Amino acid sequence: MTLAYEWLGPFMFAGALVLLSLGYPVAFSLGGVAIVFGLLGIVLGVFDPIFLTAMPQRIFGIMANYTLLAIPYFIFLGAMLEKSGVAEQLLETMGIMFGRLRGGLALAVVLVGALLAATTGVVAATVVAMGLISLPIMLRYGYNKELATGVIAASGTLGQIIPPSVVLVVLGDQLGVSVGDLFMGSVIPGLMMAGAFALHVVIVAFLKPELAPALPEEVRAIGGKALGQRVLKVMVPPVVLILLVLGSIFFGIATPTEAGAIGCLGAIVLAAANQKLTPESLRRVSDVTMRTTSMVIFILIGSTAFSLVFRGLNGDRFMFDVLSNLPGGKVGFLFVSMAVVFILGFFIDFFEIAFIVVPLFVPVAQQLGIDLVWYGVVLGANLQTSFLTPPFGFALFYLRGVAPPEVTTGDIYRGVIPFILLQLLVLVLIIVFPGIVSFLPSLST
Repeated sequence: MTLAYEWLGPFMFAGALVLLSLGYPVAFSLGGVAIVFGLLGIVLGVFDPIFLTAMPQRIFGIMANYTLLAIPYFIFLGAMLEKSGVAEQLLETMGIMFGRLRGGLALAVVLVGALLAATTGVVAATVVAMGLISLPIMLRYGYNKELATGVIAASGTLGQIIPPSVVLVVLGDQLGVSVGDLFMGSVIPGLMMAGAFALHVVIVAFLKPELAPALPEEVRAIGGKALGQRVLKVMVPPVVLILLVLGSIFFGIATPTEAGAIGCLGAIVLAAANQKLTPESLRRVSDVTMRTTSMVIFILIGSTAFSLVFRGLNGDRFMFDVLSNLPGGKVGFLFVSMAVVFILGFFIDFFEIAFIVVPLFVPVAQQLGIDLVWYGVVLGANLQTSFLTPPFGFALFYLRGVAPPEVTTGDIYRGVIPFILLQLLVLVLIIVFPGIVSFLPSLST
């Protein structure tokens, strides 16, 4: 390739980002750019037309990917649990349990967010459910708007890092590592984030009790026996489901795909037990699953066409040379790759980031000797932080859509700032101390 044509690859990448920023559908943006630059490559003699005959085989390879089958399972699991009323029951029960404490409702939101993350792994569903259920109650009993909105948005993003996370399933496929190892590696960082959020709530409630008052006695008046029965009825089933899904993966009994199928069956049983399993609810859950899965597959097909043409234009070699020769070696690469993912997380969804950008990082990370399981968990934690960061964090828009009129966008933005700092602190800790991630996966080897 002559020097004049070496810039075709970077221009192709820039063109895709421009179309994405203009709001065009991701799959069609990637596929359209691939067609245009593929024709350019043929006309300019950069590669032979026969090069594009590899495309059908690549698409059939996607369809035969067993790991990706876990995506519809976990989407179905999350949607079914959302329809079964699990989130509402958990929030009500936790609110009664912790209501006597200052900040008790906020603590309940953190714990429920962690539980929902470990059962659904779907950020949008968690943020919307907690925003609809808990935010009006917190405001009614005198909670500060910023604290209430911040804790809801932050707890909702725990689904990005706490397994079973759809983010980690996709990252595992793109990084070429075991999804089970990614799940195990993300457990401790996820618990650290949830613990940091809870500790922040406790400290704020202690220093400024007027921001997070306890619930009035009449609201939480329920007998000990009745509360115990309610805890058993509401909390035990989700915990059992978590143990079935994650336990079967961690102990090597089932693959993530098989565990996802087990989780779907468990979610159906929970919905039936709550008398929420109807033909209409099943149809809606299946429709959500089909739409989301179809979107993912179309994005994956578009990104496959994009990556094939990008490679034909030697764009992958260009990006490899740039990234592998950054100042600072491994540290420089980590800084740049994390900054790119963080910034892109403002504008595009994690599916696009995983399918477009992550494949460019993997060869460089391998050459630099970076543990890809650790790198995948760091990417997941980074994406979680970007989903919470103003002005474009997705979790903020989810909450803004269901918040009462008296809650302003400024309240939400200011409320999430302490939680963003806590997430960044945990992210720095898992970068500086890789053993936090590698401890559990090392036990299984």
